[in-house]
Amino acid sequence: MAGEPQADCLFCKIVKGEVPATVVKETETTVAFRDINPQAPVHVLVIPKAHYPDAGSLAAAEPAIAADVLREAGEVALQENGEKGFRIVFNTGAGAGQTVFHAHAHVLGGRGFNWPPG
Repeated sequence: MAGEPQADCLFCKIVKGEVPATVVKETETTVAFRDINPQAPVHVLVIPKAHYPDAGSLAAAEPAIAADVLREAGEVALQENGEKGFRIVFNTGAGAGQTVFHAHAHVLGGRGFNWPPG
């Protein structure tokens, strides 16, 4: 069921404390932790504690929690990267590179980024 923890979801296991992660910030609705395969000097994932498979389904079902994820992504970026600028990425679907199907924002910083991305 949407919003409920999924037994086979890596990020649900991190939320429960069953899988270790380097947590940098936690709120009532979100957890932010370092990516294990960083693509930039700053690479933190911000996830909702509730399970939704992608950003679109999270936003449709729980707009307030989607806003929490986005707000926390901005706060983590400032905490980790200061005022130097950052990128927030939501990969949605396998075709866009999503590999863990639990909504999450990638907060990237600490280097320059090209446009267009990818």
